[in-house]
Amino acid sequence: MEEQHFQSSEKVRDFVIGMSDGLTVPFALAAGLSGAVDSTSIVITAGLAEIAAGSIAMGLGGYLAGRTEIEHYDAEEKREYEEIETLHEVEIRETKEIFAQYGLDDELQEKIARQMAKTPKKWVDFMMRFELGLERPDKNRALQSAVVIGLSYVIGGLIPLSAYFFTNSSREGLIYSTIITLICLVVFGLIKSKLTGQPLFKGAMRVALVGALAAGAAFVLAKLIT
Repeated sequence: MEEQHFQSSEKVRDFVIGMSDGLTVPFALAAGLSGAVDSTSIVITAGLAEIAAGSIAMGLGGYLAGRTEIEHYDAEEKREYEEIETLHEVEIRETKEIFAQYGLDDELQEKIARQMAKTPKKWVDFMMRFELGLERPDKNRALQSAVVIGLSYVIGGLIPLSAYFFTNSSREGLIYSTIITLICLVVFGLIKSKLTGQPLFKGAMRVALVGALAAGAAFVLAKLIT
């Protein structure tokens, strides 16, 4: 039987980031506006503007984070190549120390380290992973992250806003938006918990509670101001 391991964790992480913010931020904005105005057109216009701005900002944030990860890895890799040339014996010792953590005796540590040093690229890859704890990032990671986060934010944001397209007042829209969004938050929480191996009920309730608190706080604040 083949072992089953979950793949594409980075894409799932980006989806979770975009969708969770997309569901909660526009929902909170719409709830706040519903407490201040009774025009669905104002809520829809402001909501769409927020979704557009939010998706761009979130996508850009994901892109910059991806680029930073790539640049950090490249810089550390370059430094590691320099160190195996200028600090060869120091790197040999550090390599042996890594093997020592896995219970290899001194003789075997020395033999493997010297053998590994004959292939600089593999040696550097080994040190990047086991000394620095860095995995080589996908060169397309930054763009993929931006797209996934941005699109999932748009999808998440349109869910709470959709109720206002079919209601005559913002208060009525808020009622339906709350019902729709809370159901989606629970479902999203269940899916996220399933994918990440977390307790289903706890994960679903946590996501729903965050969204409800954000919307409730925005609504109450708007009512107090107006």
